[in-house]
Amino acid sequence: MKKSLDGKFLISAAKLSQCPDYGLPEIALIGRSNVGKSSFINGLANNKKLAKTSNTPGKTKLINFFNFSNKFIITDLPGYGYAKVSQGMQDDWQKNLEQYLLKRTQIVKLIQFVDARHEIQKNDFQMREWLNHNNLDTLTVLSKVDLVKQNDLNKRIQEVKKTFGDEVLLFTAKNTRYNEDVIKYISTNILQIKDEN
Repeated sequence: MKKSLDGKFLISAAKLSQCPDYGLPEIALIGRSNVGKSSFINGLANNKKLAKTSNTPGKTKLINFFNFSNKFIITDLPGYGYAKVSQGMQDDWQKNLEQYLLKRTQIVKLIQFVDARHEIQKNDFQMREWLNHNNLDTLTVLSKVDLVKQNDLNKRIQEVKKTFGDEVLLFTAKNTRYNEDVIKYISTNILQIKDEN
């Protein structure tokens, strides 16, 4: 299985009406600000400069589209749980994201990121409740697993499985073997592409 895919940035959009139709299935990434979505994109592409990473939460303000090997699109969505923007801007983000998530017919899967260093946060719960209420098919990825001791990581995995009730994938930009696991899962379980290697 490949350790990385060809990744290319396409466009940024503020709202649904600005989102082009590329004729490819879309996988949308959601999670708290600074949870590691950009690092995830860069890891899949083995290109640290593809998606802009930042130590400053709230940096992603638009829906960013990335093409992976002309097989699928990944969209990086603004992080939730970051309060250092105006309430009006937060309201606009929420409205635009809800429209995208509920009405974008190209979406085949959502991936919700949870930071392995912490217990599941309140807004992680709230987001998953909203996703479940709207019957949106969601996978959980535990990020930054390299920063957690193995015993603590095992506890976190069980906590997430018990709480969210689905399969949990692990990810860290520090170890490419996690890239392989994620790419294999996306190919076989989401896109249902047979392994060509």
